Amino acid sequence: MRGKGKKLLMWVAEAAVFLVVALAIQCRAQEAKPAGVPVISLAEAIHRAQQNEPVFASAVAAQKSAGIDRYIAKAALLPSVLYHNQVLYTQPNGQTNQGGQVGTQSAPVFIANNAVHEYSSQASINETIGLRQFADTKVASANAARASAELEVARRGLVSAVVSMFYSASAFDAKQRVLTEALREAQNFTQLTQKREEAREIAHADVVKAQLQEQQRQRELSDGTLAADRARLELAVLLFPDPRTPYSTDTTEAPPALPTRDEVISLASSKNPEIRSALADVQASNAEVMSARAAYLPDLALNFTYGINAPQFAKRGPDDVRNLGYSISGTLDIPVWDWFSTQKRVKQSEIRRDVSKVTLTATQRRLIATLEESYAEANVARDQLDLLDRSVHTAAESLRLTKLRYSAGESSALEVVDAETAYLSAETAQTDGIVRYRTALAGLQILTGTL
Repeated sequence: MRGKGKKLLMWVAEAAVFLVVALAIQCRAQEAKPAGVPVISLAEAIHRAQQNEPVFASAVAAQKSAGIDRYIAKAALLPSVLYHNQVLYTQPNGQTNQGGQVGTQSAPVFIANNAVHEYSSQASINETIGLRQFADTKVASANAARASAELEVARRGLVSAVVSMFYSASAFDAKQRVLTEALREAQNFTQLTQKREEAREIAHADVVKAQLQEQQRQRELSDGTLAADRARLELAVLLFPDPRTPYSTDTTEAPPALPTRDEVISLASSKNPEIRSALADVQASNAEVMSARAAYLPDLALNFTYGINAPQFAKRGPDDVRNLGYSISGTLDIPVWDWFSTQKRVKQSEIRRDVSKVTLTATQRRLIATLEESYAEANVARDQLDLLDRSVHTAAESLRLTKLRYSAGESSALEVVDAETAYLSAETAQTDGIVRYRTALAGLQILTGTL
């Protein structure tokens, strides 16, 4: 009777310990965050990374520079205005001439100059009309569109990296909490075996087995803590000026439901930046071909000049001669022979255009494959969440029953250790499954442009 009473008390004590541990595990997700430590959400992490990541900054700069190039190319289609001012003195040669003016004046030594004293103050308007200028504008516009698409590609690549590091950091934090509880469970089991050994109910081998498991859990917790710190540092490089800044991630927001396959395909087809970039590249290549072919055609240069070009800096010269006036000129340069250079430039541009077309079709095929892979990954990860949750509950129940049987002397310490290991594996797999689904869903959101 006395032995049965002792076993009953041990069973009650063990049940109480299990309930305390179960409540601690259930409430660990609701633990308060340390005071003064910022809590970073995924949206805030993406915003901070966009401000600190140098590759994304380079893409932003390239997009702005391409926009300026497009403006310059369009401005080249408009007339340019120049206000020209010049004073020219030439040594006289001792003779006199008219120099286009009323009366005589000293002749200059240089026959190219018009007078000893020459003043030029003129406004000059120039305009060049040709196919090449319009083709260059199309090239600049296509390059600007490509730069905008490349910026979106860089943004989505950065978002993908941030999502991966964010959920990895969250997963390692969750695993660290799971390993902490597993170590506590192992320590409690070690204490239980020591008490039972003192009561001469079990052999010392059970204590050794429990101690080995406790030591294993200590090593796992140390490795888990190191991995969590490393993941937080990797993400902190993109978030803070000092990567050592303490912070915590906020993953309490429930992930959105998985969209249908048709919705994903429709959004990805219309908003995919890789496709837009490849299309812009084809458009730029076509415009480059047209620009190269434009060298076969003449350019018309027009000039209108208004002002003074006279021996006196005045509206009127001697004998009331008019110095202020205007001139108009038109020049048409017709290309005749350039040793086939234009033909070779056209061939070069056509070769680049063919490459851009191949790139476009390859990008389209890659998008289809990526969509199928990403959607299948997200669908499988979502379906496995319920299985993982049931596995955790089953492993917890198995551990509870095994420990009750061990307290009653009906099972061995090895069975308890196996049950604890199975419970830890189930919780770890559940944590990985949640991260897998969140990451896969974020990947679909990135492909469709909703993240």
